Amino acid sequence: MKSFSQKVLTWFDQHGRHDLPWQLNPTPYRVWVSEIMLQQTQVVTVIAYYQRFMASFPTVQSLADADEDTVLQHWAGLGYYARARNLHHAAQQVVAMGGEFPNTLEGLLTLKGVGRSTAGAILALGWQQRGVIMDGNVKRVLARHFAIAGDSSSAVVQQQLWTLAEQLTPNDRVGAYTQAMMDLGATLCTRSKPLCLYCPVQNTCQAYALDTPTAFPQKKATKVIPTKHAYFLVIENQQQQLLWLKRPPTGIWGGLWCLPEVVADNLEQLAQQLADDWGMSNIQLHALASFRHTFSHYHLQVQPVRVKATIGVVKQQHSQWLSSQAAGEILALPIPMQKILAAI
Repeated sequence: MKSFSQKVLTWFDQHGRHDLPWQLNPTPYRVWVSEIMLQQTQVVTVIAYYQRFMASFPTVQSLADADEDTVLQHWAGLGYYARARNLHHAAQQVVAMGGEFPNTLEGLLTLKGVGRSTAGAILALGWQQRGVIMDGNVKRVLARHFAIAGDSSSAVVQQQLWTLAEQLTPNDRVGAYTQAMMDLGATLCTRSKPLCLYCPVQNTCQAYALDTPTAFPQKKATKVIPTKHAYFLVIENQQQQLLWLKRPPTGIWGGLWCLPEVVADNLEQLAQQLADDWGMSNIQLHALASFRHTFSHYHLQVQPVRVKATIGVVKQQHSQWLSSQAAGEILALPIPMQKILAAI
C-alpha cells in the first residue's frame, strides 16, 4: 500500500496538474466550489465557470449574500442545477456557523450537497488534513488496479473501493496524493483509452495483467433511455420582447428561466391548448428547427415554435417580458434556451 502511494506521488511531482485555478491559494471555500463544479463535469469545462464564479463571489459571505437568481445565472450551462442551489444554501449554513468551514468530516457532512468524497477533498486540499476521496476518476483507478468485479454502483463494491481508498491514502502529503489520484484517472487511466504504458503503478495493476483494463469498473447493462418531446414557445409582444417563465425550484432546470414549455402531440393540438389554457386567439404557429438535448435519464426533443396571436392573460406568477439580448445577459438560461436565442 505504501509503495502504491509513493509511486503515485512521484509521478504527480513530474506529470501532475499543478496550475489549475483552485490549486492557487487553496482555501476550504475555493476547494469546495471547485469540487461541486467538478461533479459530473470535466475540468476543461469548469475552469472558465470557476474563474467567473470566484470573481463574483470571492468569499463564502459574498455567496451567501447573493440572491439565488444571480447564483444560477453564474451556473447556467454547467447543468445539474441542484448543485448551485445546494452551494448557495451551504454558504448560508457556513455563515451561520461564523463564516468558517468545518474542519472535520462530520462537520462538513452537515453542509447541503456535501457528501463523503467532497468532504474528504475539502479536508485534504483545503485544510491539508487527512481526507479520503472517491470521485469517478479514483473509482476507476482502484477498480482497475485491484480488478474489482461486480456492479461498481452496488453497496458491496462501493464498500470495497472505500476500504482500499482508506488503506492507500497516506498520512503525509495527503493533498498532493488526493490531486494525484484525480489526475491519474483524468489523464492516464481514462474511461475508454487508458495510457497504461505511462502509468506509475502499471506493474501491480491486475486489470493490466489481465489485458482487460476497460472491463473495469463493471457496470449494469446500459438501459435505453426514452425520448420526450416538448414545444418551447417564442411569443413576442408589440415591443419585440419575448415571454419568459421561471421554472419551479425543483426538477429539471429548477429555478432557471425558460420560454414557455407545452407538451402536445402536434401543432394543431398545441394551437387548441393555447386557445383553451392561454386565452389566445388568431393563432399562427411556425415551427423552427428542432434539436435534441440529453439529460442523464432521458432525451428531450426541443421544438421551438414562433407564436403570433392575440395574447391572453399570462397566469404564471413568475413571468416577465424581455428582449432576446436582455434575456441572454441577465437571466439564468439553460443551454437549450441559449440555443433557441442564437437561432432566432
